[in-house]
Amino acid sequence: MPKVSARAYSRYSLEAITLLGSLIRAARKERKMTAQELADRAGISRGLLQRIEKGDPKCELGATMEVATLVGVKLFDAEATSLTKHILQTEAKLALLPKSVRKKVKVADDDF
Repeated sequence: MPKVSARAYSRYSLEAITLLGSLIRAARKERKMTAQELADRAGISRGLLQRIEKGDPKCELGATMEVATLVGVKLFDAEATSLTKHILQTEAKLALLPKSVRKKVKVADDDF
């Protein structure tokens, strides 16, 4: 029996996922593709595609991104070459930041 997850999602996250699912469904219908055709092209089951289109937050991110790409839903306001440029800029920025973040341990001053 699968474990029931009690994860809570913010309203913003749920609305964004629902919007993405709706955009995917609309784009699929505009392209006159059946759910089975799109699922076959993406290499996923029709049930997973239906969950993605309904905005299920537990769907795999990679599958959702692939489906969005196949129907032409732009995930970022950039072209593919621009995305590569943004990835390189972000990697350069990450190289300058610390590899890990730790909170400072506050030492109690108990010397009275």
